[in-house]
Amino acid sequence: MKTEMDRILKSATVVKQEAGDAELALINMQTLRPLAADEVFTFRLAACDDQVDRDYERFTSETLEGLAGLFVGKSVLMDHTWRAGSQTARVYAAGVEDSGGIKRLILRCYMPRTEQTAGIITAIEAGILRECSVGCAVRRAVCSVCGADQTKTCCPHIPGREYDGQLCVMELDGAKDAYEVSLVAVPAQPGAGVVKTKRYGGAEAPEAQEPQGAEAPDDDILLAQAAQELEEKRYGGKFV
Repeated sequence: MKTEMDRILKSATVVKQEAGDAELALINMQTLRPLAADEVFTFRLAACDDQVDRDYERFTSETLEGLAGLFVGKSVLMDHTWRAGSQTARVYAAGVEDSGGIKRLILRCYMPRTEQTAGIITAIEAGILRECSVGCAVRRAVCSVCGADQTKTCCPHIPGREYDGQLCVMELDGAKDAYEVSLVAVPAQPGAGVVKTKRYGGAEAPEAQEPQGAEAPDDDILLAQAAQELEEKRYGGKFV
């Protein structure tokens, strides 16, 4: 099982999805017997996109396309509980959609209409349960300032800071794996509550240097070094 340190977490949003004949055909590729429209509840997850997020990371368009194929067939769980009893739904189709110039990974999911799922379906339809968290792994995390792959090395640039007027962002490139999708009360975010400066698993830079054009107190450097140790293996995988 992957640990929290092996995954990247990002939030997503549940939206409505109708189950027409074309959707049912895709759903029934995942089932052991054909299901009728009245037996399933379907919904869409507006997952990760190619924009810079609040972690100062962004997926490349190529990564989103790769993740689309990897997520098909993956389980939808409750609260990231990796147990058979937590399986609630399944991703039956995925694709990248362009809306206003923003490319976004959309996951289409289904769950059976049973007594056990009735409460979940009601909560989704009522807009109560509409947050989720999706997880995946990427091959590279490239610094937008110097081009260093953080899975192999550890450059001194800190995501979210500016260097000579250029914002430092980590480009998440190369779809490696997809784990699961979870319905949650509060969407998970990578490294919440800790400094997330260096969490990509690369070797430590020979010398930590203060960023140019920005103040970097000694405490920040110490916290960054501590974060490196805490998240040494972080980018074996990422949750979205």
